[in-house]
Amino acid sequence: MKTQVKALVVGGGAVGTSIAYHLAKAGWDDVMLLERDELTSGSTWHAAGLLPLFNMSYATTHIHDYSVKFYKTLEEETGLNAGFAVVGNLRMAQTQERMDEYMLYASTAETVGVPFEWLTPEQIKERWPLIRTEDLKGAIYHNTDGYINPADVTMAMAKGARQRGVEIVRKWQADGFHWNGSAWEVTVTKMVEKGGNLVPSDEQQVITAEHVVTASGNHVQRTAKMLGIKMPAIPVEHQFIVMDQDPALVEWRGAGNGEHPVIRDADAQSYVREERGGWILGVYEKGAPACFEHGVPDSFRADLFPLDLERIEEQYMAMIHRVPSCEESGLKDDFNGPICYTPDGNPLVGPAPGLENMWLAEGFSFGITAAGGTGYYLAQMMVDGEAEIDMASLDPKRYGQDWMTTEYAARKNEECYDHVYILHHPDEEREACRPLRTAPAFDRQKAAGAQFGCVNGFERPNYYGPLDAPDSFDRESRSFRRGGWWEYAKAEAEAIREGVGLLDATAFAKHRISGPGATAFLDWFTTNKLPKVGRINLTYALTEAGTTRTEYTIVRVAEDDYYLVSAGAWHAYDQGYLYKAIMENEHRFGRINEEDVTTKWGVFAIAGPKSRDVLNELVKDADPASVLSNKRFPWLSMRDIELGMCPVRAIRVAYTGELGWELHHPIEMQNYLWDQLVAAGEKHGMKLVGGRAQNWLRQEKSYRAFGTELGRDATPLEAGLDRFVDLEKDFHGKAAMEAVGIRSKCVTVLIDGPEDADPWGREALLVDGEKIGRLTSGGYSVAFGKQIGMGYVRPDLAEVGTKLKVRMFRELWDAEVVEDSPYDPKNAVIRVDG
Repeated sequence: MKTQVKALVVGGGAVGTSIAYHLAKAGWDDVMLLERDELTSGSTWHAAGLLPLFNMSYATTHIHDYSVKFYKTLEEETGLNAGFAVVGNLRMAQTQERMDEYMLYASTAETVGVPFEWLTPEQIKERWPLIRTEDLKGAIYHNTDGYINPADVTMAMAKGARQRGVEIVRKWQADGFHWNGSAWEVTVTKMVEKGGNLVPSDEQQVITAEHVVTASGNHVQRTAKMLGIKMPAIPVEHQFIVMDQDPALVEWRGAGNGEHPVIRDADAQSYVREERGGWILGVYEKGAPACFEHGVPDSFRADLFPLDLERIEEQYMAMIHRVPSCEESGLKDDFNGPICYTPDGNPLVGPAPGLENMWLAEGFSFGITAAGGTGYYLAQMMVDGEAEIDMASLDPKRYGQDWMTTEYAARKNEECYDHVYILHHPDEEREACRPLRTAPAFDRQKAAGAQFGCVNGFERPNYYGPLDAPDSFDRESRSFRRGGWWEYAKAEAEAIREGVGLLDATAFAKHRISGPGATAFLDWFTTNKLPKVGRINLTYALTEAGTTRTEYTIVRVAEDDYYLVSAGAWHAYDQGYLYKAIMENEHRFGRINEEDVTTKWGVFAIAGPKSRDVLNELVKDADPASVLSNKRFPWLSMRDIELGMCPVRAIRVAYTGELGWELHHPIEMQNYLWDQLVAAGEKHGMKLVGGRAQNWLRQEKSYRAFGTELGRDATPLEAGLDRFVDLEKDFHGKAAMEAVGIRSKCVTVLIDGPEDADPWGREALLVDGEKIGRLTSGGYSVAFGKQIGMGYVRPDLAEVGTKLKVRMFRELWDAEVVEDSPYDPKNAVIRVDG
């Protein structure tokens, strides 16, 4: 066994073997894979092996698509049959709302290039007469996926890895990780059999690895403790049963008919596939418990839990309804095993929080489906510095180390499991473990009708509904079209355009960067010129590949004192990148002090033509008539002011594109300031406003948002942010950004769409039937009285006036590229004096 390698992969399941294979394929010739037991002895061995292409996430769909295509090539490369049965996947709908869900998913599939077709109940019955269809509305069918033998595909990837020089070592367990300043020293222990258990021996070695990847599956909590970090990946029990032969199925196949596709009855929370003349039924039922919250017992190896038939009785009866011929088939075998989950169902893939050259590939609930693509894209990140797709939605730092707990992860993972087959509305807000992180004004906002969303664990108003709304109001308001909340968001948006509105933006991430090296560092770290003292700038930090890593509003408080504001949803993600850059470059620029002040400062945003009038009611100044004027407080500037008894760091900027200010205030004074603003705003008709209206309004100004228009798959120049990039100076990622060129361009489009729906930002854009781009944001424009969206198109189609089509609910609707900032393009209303 080697004791010095370029990369050490810890974990020999499907995910770990794929990573080792792809690292070697990408050119790393010194890779080792370490497995504590036998390959596939974790969740891989009892996985059902389904390969569903269906996924609402753009990045995850790319990963699944790669896996399905990759697995089909393994036999030719390795000589081992990966056991891929390309039978297709039939996803049925019992309701029109479920069909709406499939049509929204189809938008993602179309933008990625995943093939699918629509089937009517009659067409389903004609192809597969054993399926009962009279209560169905239709189905979406993928004919290129199916199911695979998990052990076979893992062994095929392992052979491919060995052929490329990977050393695979079994029965050795990683027991300690130490970073020596340039490499990881991994203490490994020989595992031996003892009384049917696998236990550590006295034999140990230390492997020195430049990079380590953990793919430890159900053992993830043990790994997290050794690394000293938190990972919200905890397994949940998953059950499926194997049934005896179904005579009708045997007769059907005996007549020369092909195998049924994987049959998914989402409204019955189950999937069914053929198995040697019988059926396998897998379910995602309510009440499935999390397990191994603090680690896997030494006695648990390739083991299972007892079957709990009562828990899945409803789904079992639903299967008999859907495939009546199976009613007389007995139970042949059962599986109840641990499958890892995360709170949002996406795995944790990418750099470990706060650790150099430590990479995570944990928390895979659909590990077989994701294994191939995860290996491919993670290898790109490790070898090339970035993947060709934006992997931010899978980044481990999307969950903050400062607030994540075992209890939160376990309960949210149980919720995620029983939500696998719920209707995945794009306006869905899952309810478990909430409220958890709240700003002081939370109770006041709730009393005012706020319906909340959750961002980085923080509660934030999405919109303000009826004061007497039942607890179920938001849940029942969700839709794939215009939900019950839509009229409230529309009224809020109109209030900001016509009068004044008040928003809570406390969840913003906020950092103070100061010290003698701060100015030189930030000048190098970001793309724009640094602002003068008392002014602000919008700017970007880039990846090594020249794409957008973080968006900042930088406020220059003093010569070497800066206040950085970034997206609240990406707090830990942005913080990790910022702090790493500081630590690596402080020796170049001088001492740099960094302080996370997110929970020290609350933020309200007041915006609209009457916003100055409201603030004038409260502001205390020697000359209150001029304190908020253009002369003393110009656009894109910061001033310390007093509103009543509350000191406020006011920033004259508004994400809604109206006259407005962000009011950054001491968090302990938030309720006082809220009460003062609400009282002062009453006579001016001020309306409380949530994030959904703000999202519509910022699109009318073509304001890009991180996670949609901005990410690691596009440069600021491709995003059309040239004015925030100073090409006269040197900055991190500049050369790579210029080398990328312009592959696509960000545009704003106005859409003549359906009367009852708006785009969600996932839809394909077409010209003459050809897909030429995709939306990344969407909504309704109160200024133009029609749908609006932002997205990326081919550069030759980015000109103002270009006619496009956008596909919504299977129909093509007219769209037109409009000028950036179609509402108030000259920023006159933002600059208005008073």
